[in-house]
Amino acid sequence: MESFLVPTGVVALAEIGDKTQLLAFVLAARFRKPVPIILGILLATLVNHGLAGALGSWFKEAIGGAGLRWLLGLSFMAMAIWALIPDRMHADGAETPQRLGVFGTTLVAFFFAEMGDKTQLATVAMAARYAAPAAVVLGTTLGMMIANVPAVFAAHRLLERMPMKTIRAFAAAVFAALGLMTLLGVDAGFDL
Repeated sequence: MESFLVPTGVVALAEIGDKTQLLAFVLAARFRKPVPIILGILLATLVNHGLAGALGSWFKEAIGGAGLRWLLGLSFMAMAIWALIPDRMHADGAETPQRLGVFGTTLVAFFFAEMGDKTQLATVAMAARYAAPAAVVLGTTLGMMIANVPAVFAAHRLLERMPMKTIRAFAAAVFAALGLMTLLGVDAGFDL
């Protein structure tokens, strides 16, 4: 259960203020059709994080042991630092041709916006850390939805009320704690 709940919480926190959440705001403001936007986010995240989960499982098998512990621990520490840096979406983030429709535009934009993003890399790391990559992928996908569905519905009003610095600091602390636990070899029920 932990391999589902920890990724859910980590990604939900890390996603707040992330470029993909900003993309959700832009798409919601541009198209004003929440259902195809939400379905596009869901499918893009499942595919993207599914690939990341498979890569994390491969890392676990290929590297294993102390090497994996150091790689993961340092990766979580790097994500902690990265979480403190506010994301900005590039102007072309929602400019995918409209011929794809709202769903297709969202699917393509989210899939590519998530490539190399901290939440995708966190999915790789957590899939390598836990023995249940499917649970990790479902958890990280749920975390993305927890952060992005309200963004689609509330758009600009939501950002005005959220203390972004506090949320980024909390997400950074969670990543740092995971990194420290990994580096110290605190298994706490994890299968390394």
